[in-house]
Amino acid sequence: MIGKIAGRLEYRSSDHILIDVRGVGYVVYVSDRVMAGLPTNGEAVALYTDLLVREDNLQLFGFTTLVEKEWHRLLMSVQGIGAKASMAILGTLGADGVSRAIALGDWNALAKAKGVGPKTAQRVAIELKDKAPGVMAMGGTLTQAQGDDVIEVDAPVMPKAAPRKANPAQPEALSALGNLGYAPGEAASAVAEAAGANPDADTSTLIRAALKLLAPKG
Repeated sequence: MIGKIAGRLEYRSSDHILIDVRGVGYVVYVSDRVMAGLPTNGEAVALYTDLLVREDNLQLFGFTTLVEKEWHRLLMSVQGIGAKASMAILGTLGADGVSRAIALGDWNALAKAKGVGPKTAQRVAIELKDKAPGVMAMGGTLTQAQGDDVIEVDAPVMPKAAPRKANPAQPEALSALGNLGYAPGEAASAVAEAAGANPDADTSTLIRAALKLLAPKG
């Protein structure tokens, strides 16, 4: 498994790019959002990757975060969602948007992606709902594709973040909500209320409860 590629961006097409790694060019397919955030040609670039193996083809898909990569894997596990549909969903909503839509069961948001119909969107929301809290808790905490092989240039080009610490459930839940775009104040209030109702709740349980409190009423 190729878990990460770091090299020089050679060129970009409508749905893929070419990354030169020590003289070897790797074609990597990316979503519209990832494409928009890439540097100009000739500059250093690094992406987490997922390798799709088929009988007649090998394709690399690139992501800027491990959360996005994990959602790609999970989306691909749902019947009716192939690589193209997964990248369309991530390109439309982004990793945070996918996390929020699935956690809240908002299949209408998922159906906004090109090529994803209402029935398929509903299937995604139902099948992956229980996976959302765990993926959301990953946000902003991991900096390496653990267990995967890495192809990279001599000098690292991805910024390093502080290693993940063993935090209690409340701070981790608060961090996950922050990654979804909730304001610190409202996120803290929701997590505190959820923790007050269930002091022994783990991170995933707190995230679910807080999201219910933050969901629009009526």
